[in-house]
Amino acid sequence: MKLPRRNFLHLAAGAAALPAVSRIARAQAYPTRPVRIVVPFTPGGASDITARLMGQWLSERLGQQFVIDNRPGGGTNIGTEAVVRALADGYTLLMVGGYNAINATLYDKLNHNFIRDIAPVAGIIVVPNVMVVNPSVPAATVPEFIAYAKSKPGKTTMASAGTGTPSHVTGELFKMMAEVNLVHVPYRGGGPALTDLLSGQVQVMFATMPSSIEYIRAGKLRALAVATATRSEALPDVPTVGEFVPGYEASSWSGVGAPKATPAEIVDKLNKEVNAALDDPKMKARLADLGGVALQGSPADFGKLIADETEKWAKVIKFAGIKSE
Repeated sequence: MKLPRRNFLHLAAGAAALPAVSRIARAQAYPTRPVRIVVPFTPGGASDITARLMGQWLSERLGQQFVIDNRPGGGTNIGTEAVVRALADGYTLLMVGGYNAINATLYDKLNHNFIRDIAPVAGIIVVPNVMVVNPSVPAATVPEFIAYAKSKPGKTTMASAGTGTPSHVTGELFKMMAEVNLVHVPYRGGGPALTDLLSGQVQVMFATMPSSIEYIRAGKLRALAVATATRSEALPDVPTVGEFVPGYEASSWSGVGAPKATPAEIVDKLNKEVNAALDDPKMKARLADLGGVALQGSPADFGKLIADETEKWAKVIKFAGIKSE
């Protein structure tokens, strides 16, 4: 049977529209079962806390549980690779952070290419790193610390949470831009590093705000500057490093990523919900408690941040000759 041309064209157009209708329906229905958010750290850290806050919000908004799956190890690469290998259906997500941008250059051989294999979904939070010293260090400002370090070349020690961690590369960026020679002392985590900083075993650290702010408020550590481009509301009287070292900026940030081929409709739905959370006063207050501010924007905005940070830390890692342990 031959169909009239007009009928044939209508049928063809309808058939072509079916995939788009199917995709839209799938996104509207999503999620229909629990969603896993992989956090590449042990429970209790800033990334884990942030993931749990956002997971609770998404669970309440979307009617399905967003379950936190802690996958520590391999410098966060174990958790990242678990998501890279997962089905791209929106039911496995990754807590993305500056560590992913650093690892792209830090590790010579990875089983994934982060920018190629993980789709940016949404930013969540930017948390300042804080340049803190033991009170015994005779420096109350960044210029005084630079003068102090230059008067003792190779003798002023800089703690970090480990080789290649954000606290390490943030310090290396300072060394490079301020032209000072600090001896890097890596620890197995930020907690042990802060313990030795508090006891005076090391002199300086570029610590995260959540881990250090109570010590600063109690006078057990002296904050010389925050590493972000602007001052922090949590420490309004503390200047930025950039006020003394022009162009310096470094911060910890985190957000949500997904396997690369995750449908755009699902990515957009998640982005919309995350941004709605970041507009909520209660969520803003919780993020402020962590010393951070909301990182709102589109998937493209978050992707640009990841690309820019990857390029930035690649230069620092190569300049400092940092190698993964």
